[in-house]
Amino acid sequence: MLSRISRKTRFFGVAAALLLAFVLFGQTTRPTLATGDAIPGRYIIKLAGGVESLAAANDLAREHGLGLGHVYSHAFNGFSATVPDGRLNALQNDARVVSIVPDRYVTINHCTPRHPQHCEPTPTPPPGGSQTIPTGIRRINGDLSSTASGDGSGSVNVDVAVIDTGIDLDHPDLDVAGGVNCSQGNSYNDGNGHGSHVSGTIGALDNNIGVVGVAPGARLWAVRVLNNAGSGSWASVICGVDWVTANAGTIEVANMSLGGTGSEGSCNDGGLHEAICNSVAAGVTYAVAAGNESDNAANHVPAAYNEVITVSALADFDGEPGGAGSATCRSDVDDTLADFSNFGSDVDIIAPGVCIESTWKGGGYNTISGTSMASPHVAGAAALYKAGNPGASPSQVKSALQNAGNLNWNDSDDPDGTQERLLDVDGF
Repeated sequence: MLSRISRKTRFFGVAAALLLAFVLFGQTTRPTLATGDAIPGRYIIKLAGGVESLAAANDLAREHGLGLGHVYSHAFNGFSATVPDGRLNALQNDARVVSIVPDRYVTINHCTPRHPQHCEPTPTPPPGGSQTIPTGIRRINGDLSSTASGDGSGSVNVDVAVIDTGIDLDHPDLDVAGGVNCSQGNSYNDGNGHGSHVSGTIGALDNNIGVVGVAPGARLWAVRVLNNAGSGSWASVICGVDWVTANAGTIEVANMSLGGTGSEGSCNDGGLHEAICNSVAAGVTYAVAAGNESDNAANHVPAAYNEVITVSALADFDGEPGGAGSATCRSDVDDTLADFSNFGSDVDIIAPGVCIESTWKGGGYNTISGTSMASPHVAGAAALYKAGNPGASPSQVKSALQNAGNLNWNDSDDPDGTQERLLDVDGF
């Protein structure tokens, strides 16, 4: 059940069309196991169309001694579970089961223990009494959009889900409408800071404190799928996508500044791609981080999926074109592809992702780098576009953002040889 902590109470229904979509997927092939890096003993199990997921999950758990995890019924018909040794073959041969894929680890896409060179968090004291327009907002012309980020007034009437570590529920610069916890514990409050940082770039209030977002005052929904260390599993992420899809009548845009290794696969993969495909079909536009491995984004998911807007990171230090900005919080070259950013044909657009100041847990502010910081610029832009074009489909939103972008940045260090358009919200 959806929680609500803002001024209005909202009620959500389940879209019957999504149930039909589950039935239409082919159910004649026997279950198969995917290969790849996996969490030992943990799996995501897709159920046949017409099978009620909660009842089937409980029955199968009892029959096979499963440790039941999340149950999915909106973006995906199935559940996650720990499967005891020796029970996998029997579970595969159950007529209710279509496929079984290993669960995998997933992490946030800013600095991580594996990639400490990618960014250096720089604590920033609250400005207090005045508002800063972050360099990223200025670089994409957020101060020239219809809401004119930074003029001290206005808000965007759009709902955006932040699928991340949660959001600081009491931050004075954010409008948190509610949320869900698909990770550890029960709260969707942010114990890491990453989700709060993403949220501020999307929609920090246009007031007299802190920072301002691309879509100021957008209603933010905290979908906590990662723990306080910024890690989780695909099973938890699918839980978040499932919840967003159940509430697609209200939530128009979702941001996923997270990722793991993998390849595109198909919309019938029995895992994350299938869940996102169904969520996009329900009308939710997804902006996702390209990843921070200096690698082809095709090797990382969800960045490799065609249905989302995959965002690489621009190094920009002064909020202006021209490449004259001096490095600030980390070493890089102004107006070029960030040296950590993933690249390739799966990248749809580029946005600022280096030394981005935004909101943080505990009511604070922080300066962080990563494709995690580029993606929410695009999510905010999608919210701006949806505010003026409420009937636009996710594919139409993606096209609109790409068409509005400019090529006013230096792509000489971009390994893929294709210059992606830089996000520009001047006309939104």
